[in-house]
Amino acid sequence: MKIIVTISRIFVGVLFILSGLIKLNDPVGFSFKLEEYFSPAVLDLPFFTPYALALAIFLVIFEVVLGVLLLLGYQKRITLWSLLGMIVFFTFLTFYSAYFNKVTDCGCFGDAVKLTPWESFTKDVVLLVLILLLFYGKKYIQPVFKAKTSIAILLVSLLACVLFVNQVINHLPSIDFRPYKIGANISEGMSVPVDAPKAIFEYAWTFDVDGERTTIVTQGEYPTVDGEFIEVETKEIQKGYEPPIHDFTIEKNGIDLAGSILKRKNLLMVISYDLQKTHREAFKQIKTITDSALVMGYSVIGMSASSEEWTEALKSEYGLLFPYYFTDETTLKTIVRSNPGILRVKEGTIIQKLHYNDFEDLELKNLSDEERYISSLQVQLDSIMILDQKYRASFDPSTWSRQMEIDQSNIQFVDSIIQIYGYPGKSLVGDKAGKAAWYVIQHSDRIDEFLPQIEIAALTGELPFRLYAMMLDRSLMNQRKPQIYGTQGVTLADGSNVFWPIEDPDNVNDRRKKAGFGTTIEKYAMDLFGPDWHYENEYGPEAMEWILERMNK
Repeated sequence: MKIIVTISRIFVGVLFILSGLIKLNDPVGFSFKLEEYFSPAVLDLPFFTPYALALAIFLVIFEVVLGVLLLLGYQKRITLWSLLGMIVFFTFLTFYSAYFNKVTDCGCFGDAVKLTPWESFTKDVVLLVLILLLFYGKKYIQPVFKAKTSIAILLVSLLACVLFVNQVINHLPSIDFRPYKIGANISEGMSVPVDAPKAIFEYAWTFDVDGERTTIVTQGEYPTVDGEFIEVETKEIQKGYEPPIHDFTIEKNGIDLAGSILKRKNLLMVISYDLQKTHREAFKQIKTITDSALVMGYSVIGMSASSEEWTEALKSEYGLLFPYYFTDETTLKTIVRSNPGILRVKEGTIIQKLHYNDFEDLELKNLSDEERYISSLQVQLDSIMILDQKYRASFDPSTWSRQMEIDQSNIQFVDSIIQIYGYPGKSLVGDKAGKAAWYVIQHSDRIDEFLPQIEIAALTGELPFRLYAMMLDRSLMNQRKPQIYGTQGVTLADGSNVFWPIEDPDNVNDRRKKAGFGTTIEKYAMDLFGPDWHYENEYGPEAMEWILERMNK
């Protein structure tokens, strides 16, 4: 019994210390887990949520201290009752999570070791048995050192825990166990190997056959049954492969732009998962950093789970020059334990990750064109731009046929580029060359095919939004629908010029301004049709039939 108690004592003590230290390395992450338990969907104890971080710190330090006390054999009565109380509480919690499937990861070992709810419950049951065994054989638990030495070791352990937790809270975890650690490639973390195991589901189909309920189980195929279908129940019998990163998106207007943004060669991500809780003073420094980064040639984006009203208000208050995108709050909390924090990313790989207390450590340098752009692609697109305009102003039919041949060749080249890189915008090839592909598409008969890529490029700042607006208007005109921004005009059969019908013409100038056009439609009309042409608000959707009739004549 003495040997059994000694082995149990060492095992429980070491496990409590390891579990505590792992969570002590990331108390903010453990506080997020406690918030999940306190949420209405789980224990419904929202009044504890504001104290989640304080509770997290207390619990993990207490866990370490109990492990140390058990190994020392000091104050064994208090130690054993505290261990029992803690393990009973966590056994109940893990059972509740497992049975009701409320929290899929208990956070017992932080992000270092992931346990399913039932694995966590089993682990707690084993510890409960061992602690009860320690109660039974407590007479064999004898102090290792004299009282003064034990107290000294205990105080040193407590002081070390306090200093360590202060360090990681005011900076970042010393060891990063998450899939977004420095050196990790986000795109690769989201990929699924070709030979990865697939999820297998079992389907229980219920039919009414001659007045009796009959259930047939298949793995997906619909059974051939001479009866009336009632219901089907689905059960996952084998989990499929889940990539380390499976919930990462960068959204704008409901479109996930992560694939395009992660291709950028030099990117700064400013992450603030909740702008209502963020450390607002840090944005003064963020303003200085990001302004310098943009001048140096970096691409900068903001990522938040807050609403657009909050992000726009923040940008206005601090004069931020970069766009904000939506990302799930849990994902942002996982990426960096700082609100706000900054990541420096190179083609999807995380190079630096910083807490707002460490922004001065961000490593930035002026980037050469070689470091910023794909030079060979830039040269090719510059050449394409010249070819796109070679004969376009000519009215000679022979040269115009040559231009059409060039256009056909150009669109094939641009198509091949987009298939490899996505839209070749300014972060890949620079601002000038980044517009070349747009001109080629605008002068082709494949506008509708490429319009989604142009929209993504505009939303991610790879292309001026006004160019997307012009292409959208042309696409709508080709479909015989009213345009939105008033950029397209047509020539009627009598040689006169008019605007293609405009949706809601009363507010077209507001839309033009938001899209980045520098002129009103009245000024644009004179630029398009001549100084004597005066725009009048008469080109609403109702003018469609009139214009089409005169175009046909």
